[in-house]
Amino acid sequence: MSPSDELQLIEEFRNGSEQAFNTLVLRYKEKIYWIVRRMVPDHDEADDITQNVFIKAYQSLGSFKGDSSFYTWLYRIAVNHALNEIRRKKLRRTFSISEEVHQSASHEPLPLERMEQEERTRRIAEAVERLPEKQKKVFLLRYHEELPYEEIAKVLKTSVGGLKANYFHAVKKIGKYLKNDE
Repeated sequence: MSPSDELQLIEEFRNGSEQAFNTLVLRYKEKIYWIVRRMVPDHDEADDITQNVFIKAYQSLGSFKGDSSFYTWLYRIAVNHALNEIRRKKLRRTFSISEEVHQSASHEPLPLERMEQEERTRRIAEAVERLPEKQKKVFLLRYHEELPYEEIAKVLKTSVGGLKANYFHAVKKIGKYLKNDE
């Protein structure tokens, strides 16, 4: 869906078309769910937050200015809702930044390999959890979501230079944590 198609759907929604909003939801619900799910490991909780993201978008779409793409705007709502939920419940869970290893069905990892992967994932998650909040956000958006710095700057409403510095420091701290943990 092109940005002009999105803008047309937004305009149709503003003119009373519920179907236009439903089209946007169908387009982005899975992406938003997985953004939230990476921050909130529990499926049901991530599903609830995702629904709340679209409720917020529904309520606020009339004031969408188009300064950024619709996806960036929706992404920002999703990240903010997930972070607010984590803060509200004072969750101290580790972020799930597991490596998604796609292996052929004929090659199942050996139990020792699987344990090593799980341990490595756990250690990385612990290292990320120890980062200051700003560095954690930048690291997750850059490393896991693979967003360009320009998009992250829009989501977090900050400068690209500051983001690069935060990402550099986050990677350095994670590396130091992992090295000290060996």
